[in-house]
Amino acid sequence: MDRVTRKPRLATVWLGGCSGCHMSFLDLDERLISLAARVDLCASPLTDYKDFPETDITLVEGAVANQEHLEHIRTVRRRTKILVSLGDCAVTGNVTAMRNIFKLEDVLDRAYRQTATVVIGIPSGNGAVPRLLDRVRPVHEVVKVDRFVPGCPPSADAIHEFVVGLLEGRATSLQGRFG
Repeated sequence: MDRVTRKPRLATVWLGGCSGCHMSFLDLDERLISLAARVDLCASPLTDYKDFPETDITLVEGAVANQEHLEHIRTVRRRTKILVSLGDCAVTGNVTAMRNIFKLEDVLDRAYRQTATVVIGIPSGNGAVPRLLDRVRPVHEVVKVDRFVPGCPPSADAIHEFVVGLLEGRATSLQGRFG
């Protein structure tokens, strides 16, 4: 009887960031087709998953900025064998963490009162914007991260080299070799 080999399950997650890392991932262009033949993409911002699945590898873009991110990254960590911080927001907090120098109340006041054309106040309650954390945090401050791919965003070449290397058992964290 032939033994069927299961493809590694790959997921991508987008937390607090600009989506630049996912845009770089999409910049793999035709290499996405060869990558798709090697993995089962089981969750991404483009899929409508209700419950994060068990994965072999999850690439996480963005920093942990609100309560929803905090709960989600904890679930992702529990269900992922290899968790990768993808891009500077996930690795350091980067641009997302620039709000850390201000008091949270001042950030909310500026966003919802001072710069608003129509002032309706700061959203609260069910269906409102998720509660912001007092401080934006890089992913590794919240959960264990297994690998790091820095860059703002990392290039498509860096992402491709890393993911293929990981699938082939030879990838480690990148040390800023790619711009």
